[in-house]
Amino acid sequence: MKRLGLLLLVLLGFSTGAVAGADDLRVTPQQAYDRVQAEGDELLFIDVRDPVEIMFVGSTDEVHANIPFRLVDRTHWNAEAGVFAMPKNPDFAAEVEAALAERGLDRDATVITMCRSGSDRGRPSAEYLREAGFSNALYVENGFQGDPIEAGERAGMRLQNGWQNSGLPWSREINPEKIYRPGD
Repeated sequence: MKRLGLLLLVLLGFSTGAVAGADDLRVTPQQAYDRVQAEGDELLFIDVRDPVEIMFVGSTDEVHANIPFRLVDRTHWNAEAGVFAMPKNPDFAAEVEAALAERGLDRDATVITMCRSGSDRGRPSAEYLREAGFSNALYVENGFQGDPIEAGERAGMRLQNGWQNSGLPWSREINPEKIYRPGD
């Protein structure tokens, strides 16, 4: 019986380690803010949302740049999902590398990505960057807007967690020097 208990503890330890390892890309909004304040010149903090989304939702001037991971393609409507196609930005890695170079940094510098919720573009963009050789890519858990609340009068509104709901600086106004413009 002791052996079974020990085996269970060992297995639980390995599975807990695996789960923790799977989340090594994640930082909380507060951690991202604190790192930008402490290490701002030694990292790159990017908003990976399409600029039109930022225009309607807002952003934080704490980001160094807006480099979309996915761009809305208004020529391809997905009738089943009720949305426009959002293919990967084919220049994403090159644009991130250029933004790092502008700051005097290389691919080994920390890159923190942030999208709306953290899951659709934040985590995938950090994983993509890691696969492309950016060894310290991270993403902001729960993104800019956070998760929708599930019940009550405001159900469906993104009013919990995320950057915007954590009391961190943000605005509906866009900094024109940081917003993505293709070809710039």
